Parts: sequence; structure tokens; C-alpha cells
Amino acid sequence: MLNQKLQLKLSQKLSPQQIQLMKLIQLTTAELEQKIKNEIEENPALEQGNESLENDSNEFESDDNEGDIDVDEYLSDEPEDLNQNYYTNPEENSNFQTKSSLSFHQFLDNQSKNLILKDSEKPLCEFLIGSIDESGYLRREIDDIIDDLAFTQNIITTKNEVISILKKIQDLDPPGVGARSLQECLLIQLKKKNNSKESVTNSIKILENEFEMFSKKKFSKLSEKLNLSQEDLKESIEEISRLNPKPGGSITSEFSNNSIVPDFILTIEDGNFIVELNKRNSPELRLSNSYKNILEGYKNDPKKTKSQNQAMQFLKQKLDSAKWFIEAIEQRHQTLFQTVNAIVNFQKNYFLTGEETDLKPMILKDIAEIINMDISTISRVANSKYIDTPYGIKLLKSYFSEGMKNKEGEEISTIEIKKILKEIVDEEDKNKPFSDLELSKKLSNKGYKVARRTVSKYREQLEISVARLRKQL
Repeated sequence: MLNQKLQLKLSQKLSPQQIQLMKLIQLTTAELEQKIKNEIEENPALEQGNESLENDSNEFESDDNEGDIDVDEYLSDEPEDLNQNYYTNPEENSNFQTKSSLSFHQFLDNQSKNLILKDSEKPLCEFLIGSIDESGYLRREIDDIIDDLAFTQNIITTKNEVISILKKIQDLDPPGVGARSLQECLLIQLKKKNNSKESVTNSIKILENEFEMFSKKKFSKLSEKLNLSQEDLKESIEEISRLNPKPGGSITSEFSNNSIVPDFILTIEDGNFIVELNKRNSPELRLSNSYKNILEGYKNDPKKTKSQNQAMQFLKQKLDSAKWFIEAIEQRHQTLFQTVNAIVNFQKNYFLTGEETDLKPMILKDIAEIINMDISTISRVANSKYIDTPYGIKLLKSYFSEGMKNKEGEEISTIEIKKILKEIVDEEDKNKPFSDLELSKKLSNKGYKVARRTVSKYREQLEISVARLRKQL
């Protein structure tokens, strides 16, 4: 009963175009290019080109015959011209190259087509793959994914169904992809090996039963607890060390020689920001000229048979789909442009200097409130879009951070603190590395009052090991 009410509520809130827009926003530039290509191939009413039908539409008069299709709606109600001033000149930005290879997510998506899935499971599988990060991990909670599926795509599912499909994704290459933790990632890889090999069997036991002890390198206790000889333990450790802790990286590295396609270009002239949307991989779209000619013939035919009306109904569906897609693409561009402008204006001081210490604390909610959009929309933009700035090409997500106050009472970004923390660790004596408590004191001496637990969190985010593991002999 609850699900029925939820479905009814969602169906009233989200239009097909809104659902399509949600999907388009989270696509990268390369993925959008492929999406447009596929849409053109599947819908003959959609063409690539910037020729407007506006001038031709005035030739036709309205037809008010009952039961007829309003032809003028498709001849004159053309979506707005996409050549707006927030785009870059494609010729001026010819140096931006598209990726010649598939992206990591496209690589997974292509493999997923070979999975045995119900029609109802395919969009769920697509969403899960899209939620996997570049390292190959699914870091979102299953419950959060279920909520997002319901409120953004009208898909009502269960935890068991999500986990079931996730297990199928975990069978894809590279081994370990789709794992929710390092432990799960390593176990997936091991279980794909020859389990008859003793070192593999012992490695699985270690990771399943004593992962914490293994991660802390307490090998003597590990040997004693699992009743393994030093030689057997050594072989198992070597077996685990050959595994890939970041399975996505092995695929992403294949594309490292390809240029990142920035979605935005930021230039600064006399202290003024000029933000442009890179349009190189978003070709102009229009309704098909051939379909327009068919419509013209239909309008001029005084007698229309039943079969002709049926044909026109088919054409209407294709035209509707084409118009929705063109309008969704346009809305996507407007959403991206509004979001990046809000980010640039919010971080004005940073973009004027390029100094990370000038980055202000900024969370998704800050930008969402400025442009009056949902936080989930801002998240989709920030997580997958790049901006080309005078200081390099960066992911929009990198400009977001929480804030805290220094000893002077000034609000500072956690990015600044992490930078100082990394500098302290880099300069420490590797024979006697600093503990988290000592790092906390060092930061305090520099004017940043940070608790030991917070230092530990920042250290992990920076992928810095604990002091014991940083020690060098």
C-alpha cells in the first residue's frame, strides 16, 4: 500500500522530460556524445544540424479538423536555438580533444549488456554502474541508492533486489569492481582465482576472519590465531599483495593519455570572470527535414485514410520524443551553466588568486540555495563535470569542502587544513613518524585547532597511512 502511494506521488511530481534530464545531467561529456549518437540512430525524427525550421513554419495554416494532428505544432513550435551566448566557439576550442577510448563507466556498461537481466532490472543496473566511482568502488549506502532511485527515476525497488544486481556487476571486469569496501574488493578477486591453491585458500581465511589484524600488519598474532606457519603466512601475504586495491584504476589508466574534456572554460579578464560551456561534444540538434516534408504532404492532403492517420500517430510519437530530447539537452546545458556560475562567484577570491588557502567552505546546500535547485542535482553536476581554469583542469567537486574556524575566529576551508597536514607528514622524520595526536598538536601550533579524531579522518581522506605503517627502517 505504501509503495502504491509513493508511486502515485512520484508520478505526479516527475515528468518524462524531468526524468530524462536527471539522467542527462550526470553524464560526462564523452558519455553525452555517445548518448546523442545513440538517440539519433534510434529516432529518425532527430537530426544533427543547426538549421532552424522557423522560417518554413509560417507557410502553413492551422487545421482545426477534429481528430487531426496539429501539424503546425511540429513545424513552428521548434525548441529554442541552442546557440546561446554561454557556449564557446567550437573553432576557438579545437584544442580540446575527445576521448578516443571508452570511459571506465562505458566499459562496465558495455559488459553489463551481456548480463541476464529482466527489463525492469536494466535501469537499476545502469544506475548502480553510474554510482561506482573511478576507483571501482560503490561507496554509497544501499538505502540511499534505493531512495535516489525512487525520487529521481520513479523506480521502486528493495534492498535484496539491489544487492542481487550488484553481485552480478561484481562478476564483471576488472575483478573487484563494485565492491563496497577494500575487504570485499580483495575477496572478490581472490574468489575468482584457483581456490584449490593453498595460498589462495589461506588468503581468503585471513581476509574473511582477521582482516583488521591483517591491515594492522600484526603478522605474528595472525600466524598464531590461524595456525599458519611463517612460510604459509608469507605466501598468503604475497598472494594478497598481488591483488589490485583500486580495480577502477587499472581501466582508468588506459585512458590517462587521453585529454580530459572540460565541460566549462573559465577565463579572467581585468578581474572579471567569463564562464563558457564547452560545446564541442554537444552537436546542434533539430527535427528531421524529411519528417517536415512528410508533415507538409499530410497537411496538403484533403483526404486522409485510416492508415495515414495511424502513420501520423507514429510520426507524432517520434517527433514528441525528439522534441523532449532536444529540450532536455538544452535544460541540461542551462542547469550546468547556472551551477558553475554560482560556484565561481562563491569562490571568487580563490579564482582570482589560485591559492587554495582562499577557498571558502562550501557545501552542496550553499549552491543549491543560490540557484534554487535540489541538492541531488548539484551533486550530479559536481561529481562528473570538469572546468578548465587558469590553474588547470579540475573536477568541480574539488571546490566543495566543510568549514571550521581557526584561532583568530576566521572561517576556513578543510581543504586548507588538509594541505597543511600533508605538508607536515611529508616533512616528518620517517624513522619517527608523527602519531595522529602529535599531528593534531602540530596543526594547533600553526593556528588550526583540530581534534585527533578529525586529524585521523583527514589523514584517511588523503590516503595517508597511520604512523606505524609510515615508519621506515
